[in-house]
Amino acid sequence: MPAAKSGWAITSYWTDRPLAFKGLVVVALPLGILFGALISLYLASNAESRAEDDVRRAFAIQRDTYQVHALLAEAAAGVRGYVLTSQSRFLEPYRKAEAELPATMTRLDAEIRDAEVRQRFERIRQATVRKREGLKKIVALAGSPAVRSSNALAIEEALISNKIVLDGMRREIENIQRRERVLLDQRQAKVDEVRNRFLLLTAISAMIGLLGSLAAVYLFSTGIVRRVRTLEHNAELLARGEALTPMPDDADEIGTLGQRMDRASALLRAREQALRESEERFRLVIEGVRDYGIFVLDPDGIVVSWNFGAERIKGWMAEEILGQHFSRFYPEETRTYLPSQMLERASEAGTAEDEGWRIRKDGSRFWANVVITALYDDRGDLRGFAKVTRDMTERRRSEEALRIAREEAVAASLAKSEFLSRTSHELRTPLSAILGFGQLLELDEEQFSPRHQEAVHQIMKAGRHLLSLINDLLDISSIEAGGTEVSIEDVDMSELLQEVHAFASPIVASAGLQFVLELPAPDLLAQADRRRATQVVLNLVANAAKYNRSGSMVRLSCRPINDMVQVLVEDDGDGIDVSDIPRLFTPFDRLGQQTRAKVEGTGLGLALSKRLVESMHGEIGFDAREKGACFWFTLPVANAIKEDENSCQPD
Repeated sequence: MPAAKSGWAITSYWTDRPLAFKGLVVVALPLGILFGALISLYLASNAESRAEDDVRRAFAIQRDTYQVHALLAEAAAGVRGYVLTSQSRFLEPYRKAEAELPATMTRLDAEIRDAEVRQRFERIRQATVRKREGLKKIVALAGSPAVRSSNALAIEEALISNKIVLDGMRREIENIQRRERVLLDQRQAKVDEVRNRFLLLTAISAMIGLLGSLAAVYLFSTGIVRRVRTLEHNAELLARGEALTPMPDDADEIGTLGQRMDRASALLRAREQALRESEERFRLVIEGVRDYGIFVLDPDGIVVSWNFGAERIKGWMAEEILGQHFSRFYPEETRTYLPSQMLERASEAGTAEDEGWRIRKDGSRFWANVVITALYDDRGDLRGFAKVTRDMTERRRSEEALRIAREEAVAASLAKSEFLSRTSHELRTPLSAILGFGQLLELDEEQFSPRHQEAVHQIMKAGRHLLSLINDLLDISSIEAGGTEVSIEDVDMSELLQEVHAFASPIVASAGLQFVLELPAPDLLAQADRRRATQVVLNLVANAAKYNRSGSMVRLSCRPINDMVQVLVEDDGDGIDVSDIPRLFTPFDRLGQQTRAKVEGTGLGLALSKRLVESMHGEIGFDAREKGACFWFTLPVANAIKEDENSCQPD
């Protein structure tokens, strides 16, 4: 009985723990066992690897000790052959030994771990030194036949001594080999032991991992799976609106979820009731809308609902149109294809919109805006279409009237431009005759009296002014008609400004002003029509000189701004009233004439300059100053355009 109570208490404790704790236990238990097994496997693998390294080191020591003995033996044999024959080819083994012995001895020194082998290796090292010195001495004594005969006794003694040293080394090497064989057997036995321990540890780790996984599955099943299945069954009951299976009041998340599902069941029933009431209200709203015809079609286009707005717009009562195909709302010319197209578009895109003529019950037409929306159920099946129709006849009439007015305005503008162009051409013919005769009179003006000379001057002045006006009118009408051609090229702005300065200096000087020129960098190029750009700058400079009655200078400058070149014409005169600025570029609008009655002009200069700058893809403007005025215009930088073109070239 106490054991049963203890088991129930443990189960209850486990059931009430949070899912995060349970998940941590279920995941951490097998992972902990797995990590422990992996660590033990890692340690066993390292031990086996160290044992195998010891075995490889024993084989390496055996190989290198044999190599030391072989090199010295071959070197001694070669030296004896050299002593007997005096042929240097017998010294090849000696030279080989001298080259390879230091590296071999260094490897042996690094590989040896055993103390006994280390002692014997030190004796071999000393014997190797003596052997090499003895061989070196014999080679020196046998240098030539005459020397060899005189040192024969010393050579023989050296050979005997070297043989004794080699025999001693052979014995030490044999002792090392025996010791290494013993060590090799021990190390191989250790490798076998470690491998067996490794296999045992692997089996134990697999068994522990299996038991841990079974324990985790048991804990997961008792704590989560069975109650989750109950929740799944309750979810199905909830979907069908049936009563839920009671669940224990556990304290973890699943227990809390079960309790909330019970509350959700009650809430869902309440919301279903509210939804039914909401749908009823929505139906009443749809049926009460007057400005929009709202009705529903089945997938084949048959009308299945009809609101009051549709009845008011189209004229049919609900009982007259329900069950009819909606194509009867379309005129004869579109009835055969447009209704089916609208349904196809709505099915593919979800919605389709159209504007066009529709038919009322009495046969009259009205311009309608129609939106058809496809209706899908939860499974994605098409259930029908919602169609909203709005009577746009009045808006259509307004748009048509606006279009006609716009066309009439365009026609009037074209007529104005044509009139200006023809008038200007008609005026130039008699004006050319007037100026021609005036020039003839100027040639003989010395023969006239002063009064007549003044009259000739007035004739020529008025004629030239009229010619300037006609030329400006022709330019403006040509630009407005799209007939002006500009030749865009790279223009050196420094040269252009110097040319304008030379042309305009007499004009500025005649106004009693100083003409200041600030040149840009020599390599600053702009994309422009050189003649038109010069015309614009001259016009701005002439205006500055003409209207600067209280200042002392006119300044002409140029500077780059991003990918544009900006030309500035500044003066220090009276400036322009703020109220007049919006009218600056209006044709024939000469500002401030109430105070500048004596200033000549046509009122076309700035308007013409604006159109010329815009035809060169630039912009013209005005900046107000505390004293004076500043007109500017921009042109595209040629360098920037070339860089953009280069950047578009493929690599």
